[in-house]
Amino acid sequence: MSHASSHASTCSSSCSAAPATAQATPAAASAKPRDRFSSRLGFLLISAGCAVGLGNVWRFPYITGENGGAAFVLIYILFLVIFAMPILVMEFAIGRGSQKGIGRAFDELEPQGTKWHWFKWVALAGNYLLMMFYTVVAGWMLAFTVKSAQGVFVGMPADQVSNVFAALLANPTEMLVYLIIVVAVGMICTAVGLQNGVERVTKVMMAALFVVLIVLCVRAVTLPGSSTGLQFYLMPNFGALFSGGLGGFASVVYDAMGQAFFTMSLGIGSMLIFGSYVDKDYSLPSEALRVGGIDTLVALMAGLIIFPACFAFGVEPGSGPGLVFITLPGIFEMMPGGQIWCTLFFLFMSCAALSTVIAVFENIMSFSIDNWNMSRKKSVLINGSLIFLLSLPCLLGFNLWSGFTIPGIGDIQGLEDFIISNNILPIGGLIILLFCTHKKGWGFKNFLAEADAGKGIAFPRWIKGYLRYVLPILILVVLIGGWIPVVSQWVGLA
Repeated sequence: MSHASSHASTCSSSCSAAPATAQATPAAASAKPRDRFSSRLGFLLISAGCAVGLGNVWRFPYITGENGGAAFVLIYILFLVIFAMPILVMEFAIGRGSQKGIGRAFDELEPQGTKWHWFKWVALAGNYLLMMFYTVVAGWMLAFTVKSAQGVFVGMPADQVSNVFAALLANPTEMLVYLIIVVAVGMICTAVGLQNGVERVTKVMMAALFVVLIVLCVRAVTLPGSSTGLQFYLMPNFGALFSGGLGGFASVVYDAMGQAFFTMSLGIGSMLIFGSYVDKDYSLPSEALRVGGIDTLVALMAGLIIFPACFAFGVEPGSGPGLVFITLPGIFEMMPGGQIWCTLFFLFMSCAALSTVIAVFENIMSFSIDNWNMSRKKSVLINGSLIFLLSLPCLLGFNLWSGFTIPGIGDIQGLEDFIISNNILPIGGLIILLFCTHKKGWGFKNFLAEADAGKGIAFPRWIKGYLRYVLPILILVVLIGGWIPVVSQWVGLA
């Protein structure tokens, strides 16, 4: 996921100590068997597909470029392990322990009389908000894939590529066509079912993603002059972290912390749902490490494409969010066979974006299935239609409604991204953390029993104190840090 700006059997005796929920609903009482992945590989690739998205291949490279390269990458990986991985394990555990998605998971596991299940409405809103702009951005990827294949960028000076992107944003009809395609893909894949739709299609997309990634990596690192870019990306220069003083270093650390948290799509139950579809053959820390490893590998490989290419053609690697849509097409066109490389790159970006769309669609569809015992096809029809309609304000916010802006936040897409990325995700992550560690929630003992069921790495018990007292503070830092520039601008305006 991104700042676009950044997804078993019934509860066994190992978690039977969790108190029952206060009441059962018809959905909870349904005897309908739970969907299952056809293979462990399906679980790993779909979970990774949810995490792998624009945050990996759009935000990670440009934020790495802005923060000095390899040294930032190491700090990011550190926070991925100590910050994001524990919450990822918790999301998987809540899903597998409850055998439900976010719509019923907390109801099944919370102590009687508590209100943890209220969070499901916030999580549902978060999933909807994410899709309200993510579907539009995924449409941009498809549009640039088509334009690249058509040769639109052939012979075009690099400084004119921005005009193509601006023209796309200004054309609501063209963006609407691609939005319809993206939403239709999500609806069709989830309507067919978990194994035949979501799992099968995501496997193909992830395989295509890695094939294109490998081809592009080989091409980029063999460009004349690419060695300087490889050095920037792979050889840490820790002195660069302090070039802006302690304030600059703090900014780098915050960016690394935020990227590690947001890239795993944590806090809205988008990973929780896939935990509910997996059996107890393998421990969840093992599975989380594999999913996190795939997610990080994609991000690192995206950097291996972008930085050697930037340095080979004299382009500033820290050129910001425009790196993908404005800078890279011009870079690829300077290569021999540039039309092919540019098309492959945006095809790769489209696969990354659509894998996240399909995964989050499955989470949204499962909410209605679990919470109201709705049929899958009815859930897809209702929710898919709502997602399409609610995505229109973002689409129109770049043209017909472009006059709408909020100081410090931006346009409609910026507002939607701010609400989900800077608020719902960290708040959701904090609630999941507290639910799994607090005695008035599911509790650390029950969480451990579920997480450690199966072969593989056990969740370290000795970090309980870190989880209860340190990690919540880190999440609050991300939450507060996201508001500081906004409030600062509001105060300045006042």
